[in-house]
Amino acid sequence: MAISPQAVAFNRALQEEKKLAFELLSDPGNQTAARYGIKYQVPEDLRKVYLQFGIDVPAHNGDDSWTLPLSARLIVDPQGILRYAEISTDYTVRPDPEHTLEKLKTLRDG
Repeated sequence: MAISPQAVAFNRALQEEKKLAFELLSDPGNQTAARYGIKYQVPEDLRKVYLQFGIDVPAHNGDDSWTLPLSARLIVDPQGILRYAEISTDYTVRPDPEHTLEKLKTLRDG
């Protein structure tokens, strides 16, 4: 699954547009991102750049906090304990899914 701070309607549209084969959940106010320490405030100068490119974070997220999660792939156990994390401050850097699958197997096998 993936988690995004976008409102449910925007996530649903993205899921349909990109034909995502996984669930895309909404995280209003980036509460889950904050819980795992990956929530950040978009700096004022970058907000202007986003808006120039038509990226209206407040409109998509349904609040005016201008917060986003860092690019991350997390493995969280059923008790909510973080067991593995790959996090980047560069949103264009995405963790390789194979690394995550290998880590899941390692965690499963003890």
